[in-house]
Amino acid sequence: MGTKIAWILGAALLAAGCGSAPESRKEAEAPKPAPKAGLPFDETLKFPSRDRVDVKVYAAPLLGKSFLPGGNVAHYKRGKKEWDLFLVKASDAGAAALLLLDYKKQMTDTRVIAHFGGFAGSDGGTPAFVFAKGRWLAGVRGLPEKEADAAGREFAARIN
Repeated sequence: MGTKIAWILGAALLAAGCGSAPESRKEAEAPKPAPKAGLPFDETLKFPSRDRVDVKVYAAPLLGKSFLPGGNVAHYKRGKKEWDLFLVKASDAGAAALLLLDYKKQMTDTRVIAHFGGFAGSDGGTPAFVFAKGRWLAGVRGLPEKEADAAGREFAARIN
């Protein structure tokens, strides 16, 4: 019976034309401001905050790689150890997979990381671990494979 009364009260409020609710819905649904021309959105919230120094948004080519569009790079530091996480939004999962394969071609000493669906190796002398998750290409640069795997897991959990 209580549900029926709540439904009737709700319908009566809607019929009365409560003015403040629609305005607050419009404010809540307001789109994010557009990024500066040529730059992707700032995806800072997708990067883990522990040990993070900064996050920068870059236009293409990201990391100096001609095949990569613009994206975000977060720099981390713990003691004397420094590393980067990067994130690129592709048009769809297939495009992200193609970017992953292009990145793999740029690496040396490449190994498949089967449990992650990515690759580890060396990118210009820097240890790198790259993977795709949905429409995202992500990676860890500057950490040995075991540490990169752990950082990649935490990072992947934040990417939707």
